[in-house]
Amino acid sequence: MEMDMRFLRKLPVPKEIKERFPVDKAIADIKEARDKEMKAIFDGSLDKFILIIGPCSADNEDSVLDYTYRLAKVQEKVKDKLFIIPRIYTNKPRTTGAGYKGLVHQPDPDKAPDMLEGLLKVRDLHTRAIRETGMTCADEMLYPENHRYISDILSYSAIGARSVENQQHRLTASGIGIPVGMKNPTSGDLSVMMNSIVAAQSSHTFLYRGWEVQTDGNPYAHAILRGYVDNFGKSSPNYHYENLVHLYDIYMEKGLKNPCVIVDTNHANSGKKYLEQIRISKEVLHSVRYNSDLHGFVRGLMIESYIEDGCQKIGEGCYGKSITDPCLGWEKSERLIYEIAELY
Repeated sequence: MEMDMRFLRKLPVPKEIKERFPVDKAIADIKEARDKEMKAIFDGSLDKFILIIGPCSADNEDSVLDYTYRLAKVQEKVKDKLFIIPRIYTNKPRTTGAGYKGLVHQPDPDKAPDMLEGLLKVRDLHTRAIRETGMTCADEMLYPENHRYISDILSYSAIGARSVENQQHRLTASGIGIPVGMKNPTSGDLSVMMNSIVAAQSSHTFLYRGWEVQTDGNPYAHAILRGYVDNFGKSSPNYHYENLVHLYDIYMEKGLKNPCVIVDTNHANSGKKYLEQIRISKEVLHSVRYNSDLHGFVRGLMIESYIEDGCQKIGEGCYGKSITDPCLGWEKSERLIYEIAELY
């Protein structure tokens, strides 16, 4: 009888991968210190502004690490004002299912998918980033069951607009022990995002990787505003002053822990016009300066940035240029980081 799925091979469980590629004390110490500082920012006890910044997708180990080295040098210069979290996004949601799905699927974008090699590459890339630059990074939780492969080296996780309503994402977020951002859905319905935050901040018992697990709830689950698509398929922003105040009021009514929002400056907020990220970042900072409630509430920005401006198709071979959504190039990004530090 023909099966609907072809089971190619059994992959190692996260524990086996972690034992094969263990974390040494130096990396563990860096993560512990970075996690402690980041959580202090999210709970309001440390007044710094967060920048989650980097390529749309981590497509090439050399260029991603090159970019992260550059970020680390800038971080040292703005450390009194900003806390920078490099984006190393190794799982990419695709609207139609077509296109590059990220390093976990294709460790080499020009070759066929290889999930085992992809999982090993993801762990290696995140580990190298910490060891070589001293920076722990962010990744998207596209597949909740994959989180455990890098749970000991990841410092921030984002749940995307298409995943935020999913039960398994919400429940897994309640037990991952690091700040997790819940994006508003593509429809823009804030109640969906807020319900996800409530779920992630609550304790649960559920099925995960073949285990019955129990979580205590994640007090660092928070909102990410990324814009939305209206009934006519047109991108609409939700980063303006009125949007931020409205979300603040919703948070106050809900009484959730650590009320805060990160503003995604790309996606539907920019209409994927990557240069708009510069203007959007500054507008958000002006809103924060204008309203003291927003100063404590808007905790940071999410910016898509790489070495070269724009994007390219797979195989075009331009070093440090996105093969998914267009990104802000390095020179503009570096200048923007210093301007954000001055405005905050």
